Amino acid sequence: MAQTVLHTAASRGVADHGWLKSHHTFSFSSYFNPERVQFGALRVLNDDEVAGGRGFGEHPHDNMEIISIALEGTLQHNDSMGNSANIETGEIQVMSAGTGIYHTEYNKNAAEPVKFLQIWVFPNKRNVEPRYDQVKIESPAQPNQLVQILSPNPEDAGVWIYQDAWFNLGKLEKGSTVDYAIHQKNNGAYIFVIAGKVEVNGQLLDTRDGYGIWDTDGFTITADADAEVLIMDVPMNL
Repeated sequence: MAQTVLHTAASRGVADHGWLKSHHTFSFSSYFNPERVQFGALRVLNDDEVAGGRGFGEHPHDNMEIISIALEGTLQHNDSMGNSANIETGEIQVMSAGTGIYHTEYNKNAAEPVKFLQIWVFPNKRNVEPRYDQVKIESPAQPNQLVQILSPNPEDAGVWIYQDAWFNLGKLEKGSTVDYAIHQKNNGAYIFVIAGKVEVNGQLLDTRDGYGIWDTDGFTITADADAEVLIMDVPMNL
């Protein structure tokens, strides 16, 4: 029988630093909940809003797969690997921190906030050479389809990471239904509703709610309103 966990938007940890407003689905920084440390290999899911012209100064990471998905605005990235890039709305960025990197992230626009999802996934291979990648998320050929934006395979659509994880993004019209098959045994899926309302196997989810499901082969998503959803398919046993 499928196991599930519901994390409503209002139950998330909150940090307000003035220039940064962040909601933490899982324990992060000063927010700690022993029941919400991770979902399998998914360690961090932060819903960040950075004020115009502000950002994160140089800071280190190691042995973590770090994914950013831009929702509104432009995020300016610089790192110790020599990469300098703008992450635009509708793009996904990944860094394999591996043996260690330093980077900065700033809002390129001085007048408007930038909104993005910051996601950390535990790698299945430690101390790799750090790497960076960034791609535009392609629109599906047909409406109400899921688009793969991340996988373990460099040849596949989207970016890739050092983990048996698959991310899919879907923009669904009200009344539409999509079926999702979990990629491999011992993986689970964490569904995050970016916008709108959906039902997952009958469980109603509103904007910014998260829902984890495992010990199952798959599930069905039905859009109760026009919606955008992110599905993160990750190993449950590390």
